[in-house]
Amino acid sequence: MAEYRGCVLPDDLYYDLDYVWVRPIADGLIMIGVTDPAQTMGGRLLAAHIKKPGTQIRAGRHVATLESGKWVGGVPVPFGAAVIERNEAVLADPHLINVDPYGTGWIARLRPDDAASALTSLTTGAPAVAALRQWIDRFDVECMRCSD
Repeated sequence: MAEYRGCVLPDDLYYDLDYVWVRPIADGLIMIGVTDPAQTMGGRLLAAHIKKPGTQIRAGRHVATLESGKWVGGVPVPFGAAVIERNEAVLADPHLINVDPYGTGWIARLRPDDAASALTSLTTGAPAVAALRQWIDRFDVECMRCSD
């Protein structure tokens, strides 16, 4: 796991190199969330709206909308997928994303429409960490965890 300017950047995840990470999990499902630099830029999250299970999402469309005191933004899915489960804990307390973006702050579990190609547009490993470091520098981000 890499860390840069206080930002945690797990090298075992797949990234869209902007705001989103994805993690393949059991039974062909994929978990999705927002990166540590993205949660930092958004500020303390006050609200989360996540699509209901059963919702079909086209590539590039949002699975969730997050709101802070200074920002409202969507969480795009990089591939077509169906929502299998949404993180009810994040719906109740969106701040979990600020505290633990790669753990308890996950957003949804998805079933990709085409599992064989779902991850092909994403980057992982050392190339992802290098690209995310450039993103952090471009936006001059210094990550921090919001506390309670």
